[in-house]
Amino acid sequence: MPTDAQRGKRVVSLIASATEIVAALGRQDWLVGRSHECDYPPEVTSLPALTEPKFKVSGSSAQINERVLDIVREGLSVYRVDPDKLKDLAPEVIVTQDHCEVCAVSFKDVKEATCRWAGQNIEIVSLRPNSLEDAFRDIERVAASLDAAAQGRALVGRLRRRLADIEAPAGALPRMSVAFIEWIDPLMTGGNWMPTLIRIAGGRDLLGTADAHSSFISWQDLAAADPDVIVIAPCGFDIERTVSEMPVLEASVHWSHLRAVRDGRVYIGDGNAYFNRPGPRLVETAEILAEILHPDAFDFGHEGRGWVRLAPSLPARDVRTGR
Repeated sequence: MPTDAQRGKRVVSLIASATEIVAALGRQDWLVGRSHECDYPPEVTSLPALTEPKFKVSGSSAQINERVLDIVREGLSVYRVDPDKLKDLAPEVIVTQDHCEVCAVSFKDVKEATCRWAGQNIEIVSLRPNSLEDAFRDIERVAASLDAAAQGRALVGRLRRRLADIEAPAGALPRMSVAFIEWIDPLMTGGNWMPTLIRIAGGRDLLGTADAHSSFISWQDLAAADPDVIVIAPCGFDIERTVSEMPVLEASVHWSHLRAVRDGRVYIGDGNAYFNRPGPRLVETAEILAEILHPDAFDFGHEGRGWVRLAPSLPARDVRTGR
């Protein structure tokens, strides 16, 4: 292990995307603590976890949604941070977020956890990635706090070039209509950076609004949109977890009538690792979308790991009539 002199600043990241940013900037060895959700690069899982959810994370998406809503209705935070463990690590920089109370520990949580630390000079960097451009700006903000401004600009430049290498050829191909599902029960479509990434990959998002928060939709909304392609990548769910939830969608009377379902163009993505983490791997998300939308033109090797095609199933029964 490096000595304190070699380590540089002592950094705690309380959001998974920020941990990936710190690592991509070449500062992974500065990390001394993480959130319970920080799992990439895999080596960071050896660091002490300083947060935990206040709700049971197992069960169906509907059950999880209701537990989260119960907490939010009471005006409480969804996650807790351990102030004593955090103080013991003596961080000089803490990276958190101010984007979503449900996504990770918020700026308010961190302020409450550190308010008793008299005499300690701690820089709190709070990220708010409402768009793809915000995500790039956040990379540069984290870089500046870690004395790595040049590395941050270089990293953002590389990410932009990789996106341009997708957007240029994809723009000359037929533009498929897409519905991106970010939560299953109740139905939610992705906003923020997702419509932009879909456009870069050669698609047209029918339900999401770029640079705005994700929003709930009805089955009637989805049926009226009737997209060419459906991509399902719930926030925090990997592929296996999402596959286990598919009977909820398949039970709807609308499901088997959707064009994407009839044509076998329903795909499941790893929402935990890619789609819903506003860090460097958003570029991999664009690559995954390009593979899904234009498989004859793009092959980055993500199939089977970052996404799978949903196997065709028999028409679902109408849950209201049983037929």
